[in-house]
Amino acid sequence: MQKIVPSIWFDHTAAEAVAFYTEHFPDSRVLHEQRYPSTGLPDFQREFAGEVLAIDFELRGFRFSAINAGPEFEVNQSISFTLPFDEAADPVPLAPMPGFEAARFAALRHPGAGAIARAEEGGQVMMPLAEYPFNPYYGWVRDRFGVGWQFILSDPQAGPGPAVLTSLLFGAQAQNRADEALAFYSSLFPDGRITMVARYPQPSGPAPEGAVMYSTMMVFDQSFTLMDSAVEQPDTFSPGVSLMLLCADQADIDHYWTALSAVPEAEQCGWCVDRFGVSWQVVPADLNEYLLTPESYGAMLQMKKIELSGLG
Repeated sequence: MQKIVPSIWFDHTAAEAVAFYTEHFPDSRVLHEQRYPSTGLPDFQREFAGEVLAIDFELRGFRFSAINAGPEFEVNQSISFTLPFDEAADPVPLAPMPGFEAARFAALRHPGAGAIARAEEGGQVMMPLAEYPFNPYYGWVRDRFGVGWQFILSDPQAGPGPAVLTSLLFGAQAQNRADEALAFYSSLFPDGRITMVARYPQPSGPAPEGAVMYSTMMVFDQSFTLMDSAVEQPDTFSPGVSLMLLCADQADIDHYWTALSAVPEAEQCGWCVDRFGVSWQVVPADLNEYLLTPESYGAMLQMKKIELSGLG
């Protein structure tokens, strides 16, 4: 079971976004849809009575959660998703892309590339498809929902790799803390290990020589990338994309909550913020089974750390 599930916050558009992604990515499906209670909601959620609250879905076998809520939080590029592609299966001439050209992304014939190409309707190029010191063919775009997607050429010598990697960009208040985060996360979670680190050979924007230009890490058999930004970032981590940590029981919740929660004022209904500003949802793996009634949903809203005994 996937233990860490990226959870994306959408401003009234979760269903639209999930339909868009699952239409264009192969091996994709909706797993579960949760709805807001029809009664008993607090004032700020009353407009959502009976509407979709969250949708769990898979892209290329990787699980995500889409939160359907208001405009309180926006997705930014501090957490994005990397899609490796195989040069043998998806040959692409190695040449810089001066601007956003949908045809070049479509030419990858990469699962999901067609969907990202259509992001030109409202998307943005973060890094053009080109050769970079850490990879011979790489690009980064932001789709029309604000979600970031990175393409990266797979190492043919490494064998089959992950279909999707969760990628953390350390900028703004978290600038140059990727090294510290690699050490913290790889030691906190079972079987955590750092698998690759490429460093800036010279200063680049706010990143000094030796900062993390690109790195990969395994946690719970899931792949993550971490990097220090080479340009000044306007935003850092936020609840726009949080990491939902699925726990086995109350002891599991207690352990990870103690380790991760570093901002007491951010604690709310299972959400916490760690020392780097990353938002986590520390919840039971079967949370949906606990939230079957308006009473249990209301009880969760009153909690900081989730106490399973109080959910009924």
